[in-house]
Amino acid sequence: MVTADLLSRARAGDGEAFRELAGSHRRELQVHCYRMLGSFQDAEDAVQETMLAAWQGIGGFTEERASLRTWLYKIATSRCLNARRAASRRPAREWDMSQYEPLVPTPRDEAVWLQPFPDALLEGASTGHPLRNYMHARA
Repeated sequence: MVTADLLSRARAGDGEAFRELAGSHRRELQVHCYRMLGSFQDAEDAVQETMLAAWQGIGGFTEERASLRTWLYKIATSRCLNARRAASRRPAREWDMSQYEPLVPTPRDEAVWLQPFPDALLEGASTGHPLRNYMHARA
């Protein structure tokens, strides 16, 4: 829960107050960005950009419009979509594939490969079905 004191301190430029507000959401943002981008490194970059944008825009955040978590997810989603757009505009590398047999085509948007997400970072992250997470938290 966002306290008025932490929020006012963060708006005044207190980095510790901002870390306390946003830090608890960092892991689930990493998982969210990883699912969108398919790369741990790209996800970490997107989370860094998200936190920087949130820090710079904390003055515009109001609890009446959305929760802090929702606001951070909106920023993270925007950063991930921007990263995907930027990647699609980069020229493709030329590879000499003449010596290889072509693979069976896959659906256009299907992820061919996802880099593994480090298990150590999944500790405490919200993953899976919300009901299962709720039951696990109650146990």
